[in-house]
Amino acid sequence: MPNVYVNAKQVPTTSEAVLYTCGPFKTAIVKSLLVCNSNNSSARLLTVILSGSSDFTIFDVKSIASGSTVELLTAPLVLQADEALKISADAATDLAVVASILEIG
Repeated sequence: MPNVYVNAKQVPTTSEAVLYTCGPFKTAIVKSLLVCNSNNSSARLLTVILSGSSDFTIFDVKSIASGSTVELLTAPLVLQADEALKISADAATDLAVVASILEIG
């Protein structure tokens, strides 16, 4: 199967939700994780990798300034088969998150 670029997009709420799940027998490389705050006040984002039944926090309450867009990754993030990237915010509808992902396999 060829390698494919995909985008995962979500407006996070205060409950953790899956932004992207790596499919079985695949590897995914998250190349970019953009967060935009279009609100008039700062907002916070929690980003977690779910692997099996365990959560691994990669950004613990990352603050995003009002009216800004931030690239969270400084290097690619690898997800293995069946791992998921989850996000939540401190206030619903303040943030928009877009992940650019290369699926391999």
